[in-house]
Order: sequence, then C-alpha cells, then structure tokens
Amino acid sequence: MSTTKLSFKLNGHSMEVAIAPNTLLIDLLRDDLGLTGTKVGCREGECGACTVLLDGEPVNSCILPTIKVAGRSLTTIEGLANEEGELDEIQQAFMDEGAAQCGFCTPGMIMNAKALLNKNPNPDEAEIRQSLSGVLCRCTGYQKIVQAVVTASQMKKLQE
Repeated sequence: MSTTKLSFKLNGHSMEVAIAPNTLLIDLLRDDLGLTGTKVGCREGECGACTVLLDGEPVNSCILPTIKVAGRSLTTIEGLANEEGELDEIQQAFMDEGAAQCGFCTPGMIMNAKALLNKNPNPDEAEIRQSLSGVLCRCTGYQKIVQAVVTASQMKKLQE
C-alpha cells in the first residue's frame, strides 16, 4: 500500500509520519503513536469521545482523515499537561469536582471545555452546556462536568 508523508505539530512538537491515504486520525493517534487518551466510541462522529483540538477547534478524530492535519497544530488530551506533568486547569477541575465517572467521555469533554475556555474564559452555564453538547456522557454526570468547567474558569482567572 502506498503511503504519504505528513508533517504537523502534535502537542507542541513537530511530527512527520508516513500514513496510508485513508488513515483516520483516531487510528494514527491510538494505534501508531500510542496516544490512547483519545477514546474510540461510535466511529461515526456522534458521541464526541474522540474529540481533539485542531488549530484550537474541537474535531471528531474518528471521522477525520489524517491528511487533513497536514501543516496544522493538533492537541490531544495528553498534550494539556505541561512538561513537568502539571495538569491543565480543566483537567485539575475535573478531578477536584469528581466530574469523571466511568471516564469514557472525559477526554472529549475536557477537550471541548478547553476550546471553550480558550475562546471565552468566563462562560455562563448555557455556553458551557452548548460547548459540551457534542459529547455524550453514558453515566449522566453532566452536572459535575458543568461544575468542573465553571471551576476551571475560576482557576484560570486566579492565575491571570
């Protein structure tokens, strides 16, 4: 099978990979790069568990052809913590608020919340719920998840 060389930034680091033209981003991340924090759910772009940030915008990696990341910047759940391993505010807030139940939706929720907080550091509850609407929580832990985003917003303000 023929391959294509692809260059992009992954979690702040330059990457070059050889991929088959039909490779989906979720498969590159999990199978080839070992980044298993991004979850495989529906493989139809419906559940949001596979959400990553592409140039800061949330995308479903289970339906995104990897070739679409050429020359762009990609952030996965693994890329949110800093080099010293200190968690991002949103990750810490999820822990503090008990927002992760089974944990399956957590990476998608966190990545959507991160995109929201980067655009709007002080969202109201309606904006939070709208930004998370593309990710399904099987455990129905939405209230704690919303509270975690509020807490992260407050943490972010304290650091500024």
